[in-house]
This record gives sequence, structure tokens and C-alpha cells, in this order.
Amino acid sequence: MPLHSLLTILADNRPHHITELAHATQRQPQHLNALWQQTPPHIRGLLRQKDGFWQLVRPLALLPEDHSHPHFRLDVLRETTSSNDVLLDAVKRGEAVHRRVVVAHHQTAGRGRQGRGWESRAGECLMFSIGYTFGRERAELGALALVTALACRDALVSLGCPVQIKWPNDLVSGLDKLGGILIETVRRDEQIHAVIGIGINFVLPKTVEHAASVQSVCAAKILPAQLLDAVLNRLHQSLPQFDGHGFAPFQAAYQTAHRDQGREVAILHEGEIRHEGRVLGVAADGTLQLLTEQGEISVASGETSLRLPEQLENGDAPAPVRYLLLDGGNSRLKWAWVENGHITATNQAPYRNLDALNQEWLQYGGGIERVVGAAVCGTAKQAMVAAQLPHVRIEWLGSMKRGLGIYNHYQSPLEHGADRWFNILGSRRFSSNACVVVSCGTAVTVDALTADNHYLGGTIMPGFHLMKESLALKTANLNRAPGKLFPFPTTTANALAGGMMDAVCGSLMLMHSRLQARCGGEAVDVIITGGGAAKVARALPEQFTLDNSVKIVDNLVVFGLLNWIGQA
Repeated sequence: MPLHSLLTILADNRPHHITELAHATQRQPQHLNALWQQTPPHIRGLLRQKDGFWQLVRPLALLPEDHSHPHFRLDVLRETTSSNDVLLDAVKRGEAVHRRVVVAHHQTAGRGRQGRGWESRAGECLMFSIGYTFGRERAELGALALVTALACRDALVSLGCPVQIKWPNDLVSGLDKLGGILIETVRRDEQIHAVIGIGINFVLPKTVEHAASVQSVCAAKILPAQLLDAVLNRLHQSLPQFDGHGFAPFQAAYQTAHRDQGREVAILHEGEIRHEGRVLGVAADGTLQLLTEQGEISVASGETSLRLPEQLENGDAPAPVRYLLLDGGNSRLKWAWVENGHITATNQAPYRNLDALNQEWLQYGGGIERVVGAAVCGTAKQAMVAAQLPHVRIEWLGSMKRGLGIYNHYQSPLEHGADRWFNILGSRRFSSNACVVVSCGTAVTVDALTADNHYLGGTIMPGFHLMKESLALKTANLNRAPGKLFPFPTTTANALAGGMMDAVCGSLMLMHSRLQARCGGEAVDVIITGGGAAKVARALPEQFTLDNSVKIVDNLVVFGLLNWIGQA
């Protein structure tokens, strides 16, 4: 299928020349654009074209059909009902499925635990099933799901993805689900044949609530083949050990990876709370050990679900974890209220009138655990902010040599603006590629971050208002309001507007070119924040925005603070 071949080649997020794509799809180069129009809408907008090369702005969970692994026999299917079904049917036909892996690009009847559906659009989820024949009895395989979850988690961590496990076998980032596991067994020829189904969100699903993805969680860019191979390598070691010795060798490592170890949880059955208590650990048979008011009990996975108190709609949930985050710019203060890791409200005001901050503090300040900020505004304005937040200590953070796995190459972090640093930390929520981060405020900063998390530094130039004031004060006959943007201005007012915008766009594009050369031609994203962000994005050449991912993000400093607090 030509379209499938085209997508599979481009899924690696690398540039491919149209002659290569034409040969693979058996199409003429001039017919590729018509073929591309047949792609699903959620993929169509990811394409960038430049100098005869095509490239997607991010990888997709699609593997070439000839992908192989040294320890497993792989089949890559474009579409099937369920990768689990393929192996289960093979067992029923008497075929050997031991160490056979089926990867499905699309499932028409995917399923998860407790009969739930598992849905994803093409390229969004890495879905595969593994066949394995055990020498143990079926009753002794209860902890197989936990061993599989641990192998997946360890593989992700080795690739730079800080994920955890929610008992028994969900891969999670905080409260958001990254992946799941479904194990089905068949007894045939006096042996137990297990089919281990694994689904890992590769791109953030737009239609699923409380979901995480490899692209949103991992700092570095990861390709689907890397992830699949890393998981299979772990399972190549874990499955024989489990077959020989059970869950005991994995027990300590699992408890270390378990998100809820030592926490208060609720166990639900068919939507009703059956047990509440503190997690003591996981036993050698994989059951959850819970300390309740009635004493210690063991909970088997079965048809149960585990929830944290803050996830329950009813009941005595503990107070939420709440922060106030501050972005002290040169002329304005921005702030955000955060609850359980999510921004619930934002606002901003000039320093001359911070009444809104004080009013919100009186309304929402109860229960705030920390007030954390990044400031470039100076101590006088920091004192003005503190006056609006009585009886609380503000933690003003500065730039750092390292943070969230990012190395800061600025010669003296003490001289590096905190806003620039936290913009960089915040950018990782929106790009795993190399990126140019532009902040359009009183000053315009243009900074460079590599895909492997090296902050290289950047430039500072006057913002739009400072440029206008400088021209008005230092140049005769230019004390006038800027006009509108035109490619070739023919009035002085329009020339002022065009000159200021060209300066900012030119600085952005020059930094982009430098970074792309530094990174060997890899994709370089652009993230723009600040009051002038939308205006700058509109002024960029159309071809530049087609060739590159350009995102506008409000409150990028706040996202950086949120990322930093989340890791801390």
C-alpha cells in the first residue's frame, strides 16, 4: 500500500528526499503531494517540506515491516482486530508462539483490562503482543503482569522517561496513564501459553482524558523501534527468570518503581470502594498488601481498580497539593494557581496595581503549600509582590547550572536571567526536539536548546516598545506611532513597524539556522512566548512556518516552574 509505505518511512522523524519516497511508493515525485492528501487529518499537518526533503515534526509509532529483533520473531501488521487475538488464534491452531511478537499499527478491536476498549489513531500508540510458553501452572502466573510492567518501566527509564507503575500493571506519569498491559493465557498440549499485550501511548491522545505519552514525558527524542527493542531486551532477561523463580527476584525493584508505595489508596470493585488503607508493599505472589483500619489485608488484582484519594469523586479525600507560581517580568507580574500539578487559573497585572493578586490571595491562598517565582524585575518590585502576600515566604529561584536534565552552558548562571532559564525548562513540555525559544517582552530573548538537553545560550535585543522609544528619543522625525506591516513599506510609520518586526524575525531565523547547523540538520522547533508572540508568529515567512514547527505558548516561565517543582 503506497500510503502506508510513505508513512512508515517518514515515521522516523528524519528528512527523506522525494526520490527515495517516490521509489518506495512507486509514484512519480510530482504525485507525492496528492498521495499525502490521503493521510489522516491528525498526521497530515505534521509534514514539513524543504529543498526536496520531507520530514515529520515528530516520530510516529509505525515500524517498517522488516524490523527484526535478535531474541524474538517479529511480525509487523498494518491492521488487525487485536495483536493478542493473532497470537491466541495461532495457539488454538497448534502453532508455536513462544517468543513470537506481533506489532499492530492499527487495531479495530483493541482491548484492555476488565473488558475496556483500547483505542488509538494511526501512529499514536505502540501496540504489540508477545507469545511466551511457560513451564509453570496458570495459577503461578498471577504476577506476570507485574514483571512485564517492571520491564516496560525499566526500558522507558533507560531511555530518559521518568515513569512509574500503578499496581498492578499500569505505566503512569503522575496521575496520567502512559500505557497498559493485558495478559491472556491458553492451556494446550499440557503447557500454558501466555499472550502479553502491551500498549504505550507514543503521541499524546487528543481524545483521551488523563493520558500521558512518550513524547510528552520523555526529555529526549525516542523512536518507536528504540522503545520496542528496549522493552524486548528487558523481557528477554525477565521472562526466563520469572519462569524459573517467580516474582520474588523482582519484588524489591517493583516496590521501588511503584507510584503508590506507602500512600493512602482506595480499592474499587465495579465502581464501589471495597477497601481503604495505606500501601505496605507488594507480596511475593504479586498481591497488594494494604494496612486498613481492620488490619493488614492482601488484595489480588482481578476485577479491582486502585485510586488515590484525590481521584475519588466522593469520600474523605485529603487536601489537594496547591502552589502559587510567580513570573516577575520587567514591567508586569504574571501568576498561576496550581492544584495537584495542574494549572487551574492564571492572571497578570502591572506592578503599579497588584490589587488583583491580593484579592485572589485572600480568596484562594488558604492551603497553599509553597509560593515559588522567577524574577528579573529587581528587589524593589519583588518587595511590592511580597506586600500583596502577607505572612508567606516567596521562594525566588534563579538560573541554575543544571535542571531537569538540561545543562546550562551560560558562563555565569548568576548573570543569566531566571526568565530565560525557566522558559527553557518549560519548553520541554512542548518539544522534545532541538528548539529556539523566543520571549517577546520588554526585551526579546532568543535562546537555543539542543535535542540532547544542552542549553547553548542566546541573544538579547530591545523589545518593540524599547525600539520605538529609542527611535523617538534619538532620531529626528521618528517620534510617531508605528504603522502596519507590509513587505515593502512606503510610509515612515509602516517602515518603523516593518523594521522592528524584521529585527525580531530575523534574529529568530538566524538563531534557528545556527542551531540547525549545530545539530546536523535535525528538526529544530520554535517556541514563542510573551505579549508579542502571536504578532511575531504571523510575521514569519510562510515557507518558514511550513518547514518548521512554530508554537505559541503563554506563560512559558510558569510551565518551567511547574516542571521544576514536579521533579523536585
